[in-house]
Amino acid sequence: MKTVSWILLVLVGALTLVGGMGSAWVALSQSPDGLVGPGMTLIDVQAPADVVRSIRGRRVTAAAYAAGYAVLFLAVVLFPYRRGEVWSWWAILVASLVLLGVIVLRVPMLGTRSAVGVALIQFGIVIIALLLDVGRLRRMTPA
Repeated sequence: MKTVSWILLVLVGALTLVGGMGSAWVALSQSPDGLVGPGMTLIDVQAPADVVRSIRGRRVTAAAYAAGYAVLFLAVVLFPYRRGEVWSWWAILVASLVLLGVIVLRVPMLGTRSAVGVALIQFGIVIIALLLDVGRLRRMTPA
């Protein structure tokens, strides 16, 4: 079960990295952006150029944080988590809860459910993966 656990977590990290890089590509290129409208790019938004640049800049920043989170997530999974270090189990859980919490806040604060489903699926996979290796918590020895 431990092997299945870390493989699922690597999959989550890799998909998050791909998603972050894809989001950066959309913001930095002329690629269509499904959040703006079908077939539209951020440049097609009817707003002053500085507003569009600001939106694109914020998307790049968010994408950079997603990619950075994914790389750190993968490093924790591939090294301390695979070795069975208990703190890494808790770090993955807490980081995933924070990520989910911030994304879910968009529903009451912004009135949109965009990307909440993806976040819930990602969190669900992380929880399943962590539960597959929950036995490591029982092996903790008091300091």
